[in-house]
Amino acid sequence: MEASYLAVAKFRKPHGLKGEALVYPLTDEPDEVFVAGRVLVPLDDEGHATGSELVIHHARAYQRSWLLGFEGITDRSAFDGGGWSAVTLGASTDVLRPPTDGEMYLHEVPGSTVVEGDDVIGIVKEVLGVPGSQVLVVVRDGKDHLVPFRKPIVTRLDRAERRIEVKLPPGLLEI
Repeated sequence: MEASYLAVAKFRKPHGLKGEALVYPLTDEPDEVFVAGRVLVPLDDEGHATGSELVIHHARAYQRSWLLGFEGITDRSAFDGGGWSAVTLGASTDVLRPPTDGEMYLHEVPGSTVVEGDDVIGIVKEVLGVPGSQVLVVVRDGKDHLVPFRKPIVTRLDRAERRIEVKLPPGLLEI
């Protein structure tokens, strides 16, 4: 079953006194996603809505994050002490661009098979966000291996087959 919401941001903290929130983008297209009028909802770990809708009033890039202002929120007290720390915000799939050939939704990556040529490297357990990048945790023979989730290491994504093709640097799996 296709998710009805996709994670697009991770709430980091309130910012300033006027009700803005600092969020970390989880989308490749923050300019298209964080626009006035876009509805975001808090999500649980399975991608289901867990709270009230937030409608973006204004948005702007801020260092490696984004500052979002929401309709009806005019001071930071809406976010203070409300359990917002590290909340995932999602947008409805009907308003987001679907993946094209060679792309996958982030929630589809865990469980995907990682291959190099004809060799099965392992199965993706999770995707970790690290500064400046993302890393696949690939399970092989009961051991976790970290594989950078970026080109030129990742050479192809096959969404239909849930398959990730890689070209690993020598010795990566021995670390």
